[in-house]
Amino acid sequence: MKETKYPVTPAVHMLRENKVDFTPRLYKYEEKGGTAVSSRELGVPEERVIKTLVMEDESKHPLIVLMHGHKQVSTKELARQIGVKSIAPCKPEVANRHSGYQVGGTSPFGTKKKMPVYAEKTILDFETILINGGGKGFLVELAPKELERVLEPTWVNVAIDSK
Repeated sequence: MKETKYPVTPAVHMLRENKVDFTPRLYKYEEKGGTAVSSRELGVPEERVIKTLVMEDESKHPLIVLMHGHKQVSTKELARQIGVKSIAPCKPEVANRHSGYQVGGTSPFGTKKKMPVYAEKTILDFETILINGGGKGFLVELAPKELERVLEPTWVNVAIDSK
């Protein structure tokens, strides 16, 4: 079996440095397609595809939220759980500046700026998850326990159904 060529991003460097066992998963990216596209293209349930969201609190301090692809983040509940007044998504150009990645290819691994990571607790329910590897159309499959070990996220319960 021929080995698939995949991008070596800051995320891949960080995963390798931390000796994370991961599988690169490439798919045909569609602009504004979100996790529905990666889920369909890779044949995995959308809840196993974890999106990386760059948000900020009322003081403009950036943070990362990891959420199931088919869910939304209750920013009100997240703010309450982490003890800030409010949380809002960053504008794409601000998110790009904080993470060092382009929106659509944002990985929680190897970000330009170190940011606190908050992750939906039910991510731990899966044997493996798929999360962005630092490029559009490039996910990495790994065990949630590896994500926990490397990123040391604060686990939260803030998922709400998508509208």
